[in-house]
Amino acid sequence: MLHSLSRKPSSDTLVGALLECHARIRHFSAVARALADATGRSDADLVGAAEDVRRYFEQALPLHARDEDDSIAPRLLGREPTVDAALATMRSQHDEHRPSLTELVSVCDTIARAPGEHEALRARLSRVVEHLVPQFEVHMELEERVIFPAVLRWLDADVQDLVRRELRARRQEGGR
Repeated sequence: MLHSLSRKPSSDTLVGALLECHARIRHFSAVARALADATGRSDADLVGAAEDVRRYFEQALPLHARDEDDSIAPRLLGREPTVDAALATMRSQHDEHRPSLTELVSVCDTIARAPGEHEALRARLSRVVEHLVPQFEVHMELEERVIFPAVLRWLDADVQDLVRRELRARRQEGGR
């Protein structure tokens, strides 16, 4: 499972699109873990997986964080104390993830450019993956348990459609 899939969101609902982003986070986390665990793979397999992981976590994941911080949070803030607390935690977690994401992207970039370095970088890659993936799971669980249901409760269909358009525009700006 070193190669990844490339899918654009197909959901026609805001929460569905956000859940598809979470599915991609889980997928590319699994690809990163497989890359860390890989032995005896061809350079082409290593390069492909490393490029896919680097590209996703460097380009797509920051767009998802912006979706949440810039499009979702402002529209939910102030509606419920529980949701406000979850939004504050979500934003804090986005900041906490940055150093590990930078490390993950750096290691994958090195492997993509020099697959012969994979063996020497496996332990470093494994450490960052084992640190980051559980953080992602806690983060996504909070969003799926508190924030996404709040989207359905508090944002009417027109606002959800507007947010979906913002998400699409963000990806068009970002070349996705």
